[in-house]
Amino acid sequence: MSPAAFAPPVVATHGSADPAAPLVVLLHGRGSDETQILGLAAHLPAGPAYAAVRAPIAEGGGYAWFANRGIGRPVEESLRDTMDWFRTWLDEVAPAGRPVLLVGFSGGAAFAGGLVLDDPERFAGAAILYGTLPFEAGLATTPGRLSHLPVLVAQGDADHVIPRELLDRTWHYLLSESGASTVAHRGPGGHQLTPDAVHQLGDWIDATLAG
Repeated sequence: MSPAAFAPPVVATHGSADPAAPLVVLLHGRGSDETQILGLAAHLPAGPAYAAVRAPIAEGGGYAWFANRGIGRPVEESLRDTMDWFRTWLDEVAPAGRPVLLVGFSGGAAFAGGLVLDDPERFAGAAILYGTLPFEAGLATTPGRLSHLPVLVAQGDADHVIPRELLDRTWHYLLSESGASTVAHRGPGGHQLTPDAVHQLGDWIDATLAG
């Protein structure tokens, strides 16, 4: 499907209305929508503009960022189409020079990972929360690919939604081979954001934007 075949993005916002303020883009999980993840912004630092974007593919009463061939395994062509669609929107609302942080949960984490692997220099950082990077989806995961990029990775030890092999591979890559400047949070919970993880995310946003 061509990116032009998707409807224009539906976006919910919170925080600063200054078009020059740093932009934190919130990317929801599969089967959810922008209104659910926007609630996260109330618990994050004041100052940035927050934009929660609805994924373009209707699925299960909600929306998805890509077609998949198994949990956490995007179809390459689908991911490319939706990333191109997203970038068209992003480049309009955040021209070069405006810092952009991506915060993705679950399926949104895989989408955020795809965006930064595709064009690491475009983003000021990415939070990969309770999800996997999109391995074997046509994107480079070579050593040093995310060199110096600020990244937060958060996982739950009892997460039985995302395959453990993908969680472990993501953790290893972000903390070693990628070259990213990675902050890691691992808790005892399952496949959901915990208060500790949200607190860590807020601190990471503050530190990344200050840096």
